[in-house]
Amino acid sequence: MLHERISENVHMFQSEAYVQVNAGVIVGPEWVVVVDTLALPDETRAIRDFIRYELELPVRYVINTHYHADHSWGNAFFPEATVIAHRLTRQYQQEKGFAALQEAAAHNAAFRNLRLVLPHITVEDGGLVLKMGPRLTVRLLPLPGHSPDGMGVYVDEEKVLFTGDAFTSLPVLMPDESDFDALVASLKRIAQIPVEVLIPGHGDIVFRGEVVSEVEANLHYLREIRRAVRQAARRKYSGDVLDRYSVEDCGKARVLLDGMAEPLHRRNLDVLFRLWYGRDPLRTEEEEMAW
Repeated sequence: MLHERISENVHMFQSEAYVQVNAGVIVGPEWVVVVDTLALPDETRAIRDFIRYELELPVRYVINTHYHADHSWGNAFFPEATVIAHRLTRQYQQEKGFAALQEAAAHNAAFRNLRLVLPHITVEDGGLVLKMGPRLTVRLLPLPGHSPDGMGVYVDEEKVLFTGDAFTSLPVLMPDESDFDALVASLKRIAQIPVEVLIPGHGDIVFRGEVVSEVEANLHYLREIRRAVRQAARRKYSGDVLDRYSVEDCGKARVLLDGMAEPLHRRNLDVLFRLWYGRDPLRTEEEEMAW
């Protein structure tokens, strides 16, 4: 796990085991806020131990930027904390999280003793402000699109923004839940926020001089996959057309997210096609198999 001190009061932790997912710790004079938890229990335990033995401060709040497992399943490692998230985060964890954790535990012993902890405080559209001290303010911002419950966490005085998965090194669309237009709107909102350091849900830190250009790069990528999907929809074998568009053709590098950029890009194309046209893109080999 990578640990980096971002500013006087903000630390970032990045998984080296799962697509560069990020979590954070905001340090106040008397207590700490944890922003998201990492994918594997051992990684979240390491964050807990850093706070306990290095900072020697209690964790008062854990904020989940959205409900996905790699951002929220570690809540249980901070039993003294109050968990804050969007109202939909709690709903989705109730509807999907328990079954998903049970399935994960069946395949990975690391999850067998893990307990899912639901948010204690929920918000509808962001707007919650935490005063951690006279010169440290944390506010929640709605950033939907990747998932409907997406929120960002902004440290006012240090101009540090945790985006959750509204911003990742490569935009990621989730089957049956992402909203393309909402994601575009959230990225445009991020570009308007005065940011010194942007900490994405997945990927490398973005610093002040690069924030606007990196957001525009993500918007460009989304425009390119939109164009590819619209062109593919005109053809019978739309999947074959989509397969011609590599992640590099759409403006992003294969090496992003520990080399997972290309398979995630392939899924993005299919997800967007299904979102707009209500069916899976047809590929020639699929029709041949049907015969």
